[in-house]
Amino acid sequence: MNRPTTNWHSTHQAGLTRGERAADRLRNGMGSWRFVGGFLAFMVLWSIANTFDLAWDPYPFILLNLFLSMLAGLQGAILLIAARRQDTIAAALAKNDYETNIAAKKEIEELMEINRTQLAILAELRAISEDKRVPQVSAGTSPR
Repeated sequence: MNRPTTNWHSTHQAGLTRGERAADRLRNGMGSWRFVGGFLAFMVLWSIANTFDLAWDPYPFILLNLFLSMLAGLQGAILLIAARRQDTIAAALAKNDYETNIAAKKEIEELMEINRTQLAILAELRAISEDKRVPQVSAGTSPR
């Protein structure tokens, strides 16, 4: 009855394409406080560097706006790729859970059938033992 257990996550990770791994790494990087802090630091440094007369992108920072627009477009695409992958993972996990539940249900039903059989055997044994009991002598009378 022992079925081998498999680690679904490890099997899934091994089958990822290069692009899926890259999307996961970028999503995890862009969704971190480290990225947010670095991004804010970059914005402050860009603003400071471009407020002087030798600035390559003077106020209102049109080049910076272009870069931010490109970044937003890329982030949107990367997040959509990652969300689509997450949906695929959730569906595969749900399928795995369903298959596990079906296998467990079958095993439980087998165990319940064994339990019913054992209860029937115990009932038969109890009936046989009650039939073979020696009648007890009542108080005040002596056995002959």
